[in-house]
Amino acid sequence: MHIETIGAGAPLVLIHGWAMHSGVFAPLTERLATRFQVHLVDLPGHGRSREDTRLDPQRILSTLIERIPTGAVWVGWSLGGLIALEAAHRIPEHLRAIAVMASSPRFVDAADWRHGVPGTVFEQFALGLERDFRATVERFLALEAMGSVRATMDMDALRTSAFEHGAPALDSLRQGLDLLQHSDWRIALPTLSRPSLWIAGRRDRLVPPQAMRWAAARAPEARYLELDSGHMPFLSEADAVARALSGLMNVETRNVVE
Repeated sequence: MHIETIGAGAPLVLIHGWAMHSGVFAPLTERLATRFQVHLVDLPGHGRSREDTRLDPQRILSTLIERIPTGAVWVGWSLGGLIALEAAHRIPEHLRAIAVMASSPRFVDAADWRHGVPGTVFEQFALGLERDFRATVERFLALEAMGSVRATMDMDALRTSAFEHGAPALDSLRQGLDLLQHSDWRIALPTLSRPSLWIAGRRDRLVPPQAMRWAAARAPEARYLELDSGHMPFLSEADAVARALSGLMNVETRNVVE
């Protein structure tokens, strides 16, 4: 995997979402790199990680623990939040804490879970990948931009960023949709042994803030922060996100709702 490291200080890892790459974090990176050593990860098949397209969380963790300093804070947005949760569950000794941005313990709804999107949404995206690859990716990006006060600007930024290093690998996109559709971390939340920060967007149309508030209430050392944004709080609320992550780097743990 391609991992770019910038800045100096305590280590912090940024993990992007589906169909994107680490460049999407540019506004946040600018603010964090003045204080921390920021590791920007391109997941397999995305961005500059072109040699391996297997989007398997355990393989990703094996690679990252070899190349990321122990004691880092791992920050995951959307699909990346599932990777951060996997890390906190499987390799807690390598982490200082995790931050989960606009990411749910379960993305799809169920009889006992009303904070997700219908399963048919991801099924339709999976079918669309086979019919019109680029149009399907752009539809997903539009869903991410919805709810933002600057939706048109965010959509333009996402569209430019998504294909900046070439189109994401189709196999990786298929595997990413499968993770989004079938991952369920609800039962494991009380067993997390590392502090966590849950950053939600009040107008997020993909991950309702109620899902993240619910998750933060069940993790042992958790803080919940809700911002006036859509699915990408690190774009429209970069200063607030950077402040929250700086606080997490100090690991002042508590269960707090802001």
